[in-house]
Amino acid sequence: MELYAGIDLHSNNSVVSVLDEQDRVGFAKRLPNELAAIIVALRSCPSTPVGVEVESTYNWYWLVDGLQDAGFVVHLVNTAAVKQYEGLKHSGDFSDARHLAHLMRLGILPTGYIYPREQRAVRDLLRKRSQLVRQRSTQILSMGNLVARNLGTHAGGNEIKRWTSEHIDAMPLLDEQKQALKANLAVMRCLDDQVDALERSILAKAKLREDYQALKTVSGIGQVLALTIALETGDVGRFDSPGNFASYARTVDSRRESNGKKKGEGNAKCGNKHLAWAFIEAAHFAVRYDAAIKRWYQKKCSSSLSVVAIKAVAHKLARACYHVMKDGKPFDVSRAFG
Repeated sequence: MELYAGIDLHSNNSVVSVLDEQDRVGFAKRLPNELAAIIVALRSCPSTPVGVEVESTYNWYWLVDGLQDAGFVVHLVNTAAVKQYEGLKHSGDFSDARHLAHLMRLGILPTGYIYPREQRAVRDLLRKRSQLVRQRSTQILSMGNLVARNLGTHAGGNEIKRWTSEHIDAMPLLDEQKQALKANLAVMRCLDDQVDALERSILAKAKLREDYQALKTVSGIGQVLALTIALETGDVGRFDSPGNFASYARTVDSRRESNGKKKGEGNAKCGNKHLAWAFIEAAHFAVRYDAAIKRWYQKKCSSSLSVVAIKAVAHKLARACYHVMKDGKPFDVSRAFG
């Protein structure tokens, strides 16, 4: 007898539902988020489930990893693509878990990619670096705003990064205002140290990756962007085509058409926001430093807005990076922007 298990995962509990091949519920219970309890419940079934379907929520790591270690076949559900009949009068956690198992039984369950555990940890460390960089930028902007409000002068980011306590003491400000600037400066210095430490650790783990080395040949992509693209992509073979990869990187239009006319837009946020940021950044650098890409960008600007043109450059770079990572060959600007 084949069984199918669906798990509706929450922050502190999970609803487990197990169906047989006739869609009959053999087990349905709300359990605390304890791996041992969930494994015991699944093993209490008459046979091992063909698959265990887990919602792709923010806290899925522990459950998916634990179930895989216990020998279960686990599927990570793409919850954004799962739709239930909208005419239902009642739905809840138990019906949601049962629906996941039902879709798996039918073979139409939309699943996501389970990023390998060790590589996932390095990727998440890079995301932590990005978080700290944003916090550092917050400190810099706060210092610049304080100076602009009280002195009427503009201080650029690079200038602020060179400030010391002595520079702040020499400013014609009140003691309380100087204290506020020094507090921002101390936090900024601390964040600098942590960002540098994270970069060294990430590079030590990623510098031997072939895709990382190949990506550094692409115009506009340096060390940090190459790391971001390589680690956020993971196994590039999971994408069937460069178009699928570009869509995942959010560099394609989101629109619905009928009879050649635009009728609305789809889910513009579907995809990876970190890759979207990386390719837009790469596009700006490529336009600035690569003459061939700059000419292509300027030609595009003549018939569209600059923001559309830069998105087009990002789209071209995303497609090029797909081939670079998949084939391991250096970037050829004449092929991408010829």
